Amino acid sequence: MRILLHTCCGPCTIYPLETLRSMDMEVMGYFYRHNIHPFTECMKREETLRDYADQMNLKMVWQKGYELEEFLRAVTFRETNRCRYCYHARLKASALVAKKGKFDGFSTTLLYSKFQNHALITEIGQGLAKQYGLKFIYDDFRQGWKQGIERSKALGMYRQQYCGCIYSEKDRYYQQKNVEKPDQP
Repeated sequence: MRILLHTCCGPCTIYPLETLRSMDMEVMGYFYRHNIHPFTECMKREETLRDYADQMNLKMVWQKGYELEEFLRAVTFRETNRCRYCYHARLKASALVAKKGKFDGFSTTLLYSKFQNHALITEIGQGLAKQYGLKFIYDDFRQGWKQGIERSKALGMYRQQYCGCIYSEKDRYYQQKNVEKPDQP
């Protein structure tokens, strides 16, 4: 089976790629970039993934451009539901590339993260697969979470500290307790 694997970064690609290849699947990667902020972060992730893909002989499709404004317009005033939009945008782009490339199906490294909503990712992936005549390949890659982390550290990979969007960066680094309280009258 030929599948397209949406890849968010190098470290999150390790375990899913090994797993899918062990199932005799022919895997090609797809890097989606519009949600990753700031641009320097996007470039760090892409560079790390390029190096890893080269090492693993993983052919890749690299999304062109950097449509951050489109992402921000889509989630403005919907920040609490931003992940739904982001999952959908990434998986739809993956499904379209898979359809155009005559792949049998697609999957995502988002299923590797214990911080992502697997039920929502699966719902969106299955809906898009049905819409585009593909298979959505679900595997709970979280079981390899520690293994992937250890391997990425051993390889000296850049390891990001947040999902990708400006909102997840804020959630990761902003701590309410660090905010100064206004002077009391």
